[in-house]
Amino acid sequence: MSTCQREGKDFIIFATKEDHAIPSSVELPPPEPQPGLILPDGSINWNCPCLGGMATGPCGVQFREAFSCFHYSTDEPKGVNCFEAFKTMQDCMAQYPTLYKQNDDDDEDLDDVKDESIRKEAQEKADRIIEQADSGSSHTNKK
Repeated sequence: MSTCQREGKDFIIFATKEDHAIPSSVELPPPEPQPGLILPDGSINWNCPCLGGMATGPCGVQFREAFSCFHYSTDEPKGVNCFEAFKTMQDCMAQYPTLYKQNDDDDEDLDDVKDESIRKEAQEKADRIIEQADSGSSHTNKK
């Protein structure tokens, strides 16, 4: 039989071998679903880890303004009216080159790929991802 002692604010429970032989009757509640980048009401979840801290860094305000402009844009193509917001964000990021590194070697990576069929397949995949993202964001704006 188990025993229980109280020491200060703590309870110490001594369980016997027989206590552990009985299956636990404790039921945990189901985990709550974690919100993604876009909340159910269509607003932006600035706490989403997928943003990688961009919304809170030294250019966080500029990032949030540019991202909000794009997210809520109804112009075609989407975000065409956000040029100034993204330019302001880019100017801010240029002031912190150690924090916001530029990937100037992206073009060199493509030069290393010799097989044209691999490039074509990668482009098709990228096009499909962009189409899916565009169709997903248009559904969010309609809610």
